[in-house]
Amino acid sequence: MGRRKRKVIRAPKRKLPDIFLCHNCGNNAIRVVIIKMKQIAIIKCGKCGLQAEFPVIHAHEQPIDIYCKFTDKVSTGELV
Repeated sequence: MGRRKRKVIRAPKRKLPDIFLCHNCGNNAIRVVIIKMKQIAIIKCGKCGLQAEFPVIHAHEQPIDIYCKFTDKVSTGELV
């Protein structure tokens, strides 16, 4: 006599978002594009047009890292 097999339920892996919240207009419309050849990252809001460029210091930086730098600049008032 054997046991019944249990069904294994696996939780899906969470992934980082691709589109972020804009602090200027309040919409989820910010895209981060990393250009590895020039080592820059361009952040642009699709709704209000807020745009910024940041240097990519490390090759393993993700778009969420660049977005955090962007929010720091916006909160200090350097970007309007």
